Amino acid sequence: MNHEQKPTTFACRVRIYYEDTDAGGVVYYASYLKFLERCRTEWLRSIGYRQTDLLRDPGIAFVVRELTIEYLKPARLDDELIVGLEVERISRAQIFFRQHIGCAREGSDESRQELIRAAVHIVCVNAAQMKAVSIPAILRNKLEALQ
Repeated sequence: MNHEQKPTTFACRVRIYYEDTDAGGVVYYASYLKFLERCRTEWLRSIGYRQTDLLRDPGIAFVVRELTIEYLKPARLDDELIVGLEVERISRAQIFFRQHIGCAREGSDESRQELIRAAVHIVCVNAAQMKAVSIPAILRNKLEALQ
């Protein structure tokens, strides 16, 4: 079953390497935060914006203001994960996401075991001053048009 992704949803795959795990071969809890960040970065790239370009001009960055995460089941060394997001809401200077991580099962993209659920609230900041600023109009208009 092939579902077309809406622009307000996105998913990418991540393989678990030894460096992502603790001594027992289980993914270290903080590694999941990196996977969630990679998904948001790749989503932004998929709609035409790269973090490096935004840092350079207009000099903004997106930073996490608040994150709530539920650890449901562990991932292990060599698992392939599907990391996804849904854009819940966009305001003048903030984006609210629901994110999830599942373990891919052999032979099916649609079938996965849910491992993580997260609510992520990011804020647009002036990269030099680290103070909240409005999302630039051209980007905000594009984001709002996706909904």
